[in-house]
Amino acid sequence: MKYILTAPERINTTVDLPASKSICNRALIINALAGGGVMPDNVSDCDDTRVIIDALRDMPEVIDIHAAGTAMRFMTAYLAVTPGSHLLTGTERMKRRPIKALVDALRYIGADIEYEGAEGYPPLRINGRRLDGGRLEMSGGISSQYVSALLMVGPVLADGLELRLTGEIVSRPYIDLTLCMMRFFGADVEWTDVDVIKVAPKPYEAKRFFIENDWSAASYWYEMLMLCKDAESEVTLTGLTDGSRQGDSAVRYLFSMLGIRTMFKTRERGVPTTVTLKRVETKPPRMDYDFINQPDLAQTFVVTCALAGVPFRFRGLSSLKIKETDRIEALKTEMRKLGYVVRETAAGELSWDGERCEPAADIVIKTYEDHRTAMALAPAAMLFPGLKIDDPQVVGKSYPHFWDDLRRAGFVIEEA
Repeated sequence: MKYILTAPERINTTVDLPASKSICNRALIINALAGGGVMPDNVSDCDDTRVIIDALRDMPEVIDIHAAGTAMRFMTAYLAVTPGSHLLTGTERMKRRPIKALVDALRYIGADIEYEGAEGYPPLRINGRRLDGGRLEMSGGISSQYVSALLMVGPVLADGLELRLTGEIVSRPYIDLTLCMMRFFGADVEWTDVDVIKVAPKPYEAKRFFIENDWSAASYWYEMLMLCKDAESEVTLTGLTDGSRQGDSAVRYLFSMLGIRTMFKTRERGVPTTVTLKRVETKPPRMDYDFINQPDLAQTFVVTCALAGVPFRFRGLSSLKIKETDRIEALKTEMRKLGYVVRETAAGELSWDGERCEPAADIVIKTYEDHRTAMALAPAAMLFPGLKIDDPQVVGKSYPHFWDDLRRAGFVIEEA
């Protein structure tokens, strides 16, 4: 199935954003490690969260997390410290996403994990048991989800955990988000050096926890407002907090450079509120940024800057190659369909210097089973009426009502 998108000339809408998948998935794992007594409030209804909820509730022998990368990493560590034998598997793409670094780290502290297919990749046979823990090292440059998975089980290890991260640390705000949530639930955890985190063997405490809405999802509305033809357009977003621990909350600062103003109804720290976005007349001559801490925003800014005529050089994108798809190759391919030649000028770097090519006569955006490819490219309909999105339901992974929200904002969406 494909969707054909026709964008409105003007946007004036209020969007009830989904709950943060990143926060929700961490809260669910920590809640389970605390005994499962108190479920968090405002749980996300996205596919990635649903598979964790189902797995923790039913604990079947075979746990299929489908395309949920966060669930694969977090459940691997959780099952390793939880009595029982389970086969953890997923989609064909998931079976090609590496997990060796996490498995090696868990094995080092005593976990019983075997590969059921190719070495270094899911599916995994995990025989859970109580682990001693101790000191270990792992690369900080592959995925922060590996780090967070290990940290969250630290409090239930007999000797706790001392984790040294080697090399460049990617997505550091997501690690800090994990630490903040662990502390909320009673864990004793801290950075003891610039690259060392220590977790004491102190059990979690079950507590009520409210999950704020998702700044990553907000990014697509910033993008739509930026590309909208009517400069008087306005978007109001719900359930966001000032001072959020979400790494992608940096989107408001980055879009301020592109001329989008963010106004909070209340600035009380940590209190969810509504946020209003408005355009101002400013646009930089170019944009250079290192997305090492916010890799999930890279697609949004590649599309936004190119379509807005802002040359760019974006670094810190190496982790995009091991996401739901190789997002670097996907961006280069799909942007060329729109008539923009984006180049990988160095490893983990994408640049656009204004180079154009002939756009496709009939633009069909391939989504590669990747929710963020679909959502980052959909706003291109502002400039390309009749833009087609292939496999649009992939957005269910993080933002199930994305297309409904676009309809309420005035988009005409037809099936093809």
